[in-house]
Amino acid sequence: MRVLGVDPGLTRCGVGVVEGVAGRPLTMRGVGVVRTPADAELGHRLVAIEHGIEQWLDEYRPEFVAVERVFSQHNVRTVMGTAQASAVAMLCASRRGIPVALHTPSEVKAAVTGSGRADKAQVGAMVTRLLRLDAPPKPADAADALALAICHIWRAPAQNRLQQALALHASKPATAPKGRIA
Repeated sequence: MRVLGVDPGLTRCGVGVVEGVAGRPLTMRGVGVVRTPADAELGHRLVAIEHGIEQWLDEYRPEFVAVERVFSQHNVRTVMGTAQASAVAMLCASRRGIPVALHTPSEVKAAVTGSGRADKAQVGAMVTRLLRLDAPPKPADAADALALAICHIWRAPAQNRLQQALALHASKPATAPKGRIA
């Protein structure tokens, strides 16, 4: 499985491609950051992010795209920019028919480090170890993108089984409970 992880942001949008399957060593295929100038017009920044993500999709041809789920913070301006960059990533993948998965920051931290409260240094250290890298990817947005891809590779098989079970359950006809007849 090849996954493009996207850590959305307007100034720095982390991207990283990881390949492998759960239970086996994983391989980093690429890591980087799509950057936009903070003083540029919002529309131009979103187009730049779109072009950057499209280049990653063209070069690495991922089977899945994992994007950090935007959560509410105190700074509404930051949340809006993150949500807009996130939407661009989802749009680019969906336009190509690539499935998109959203993972919360605590879900990613827990998957990669064992603790949903891990800090950025801990995430970077575990990404470095798991992918057998010489040093943590810089900036932290790049390491976070790789962590998203790792999380998806490890969690996708369980999520797929759950979705299949729910679909199977939903397709069975409902039966009346056994017992007294009124």
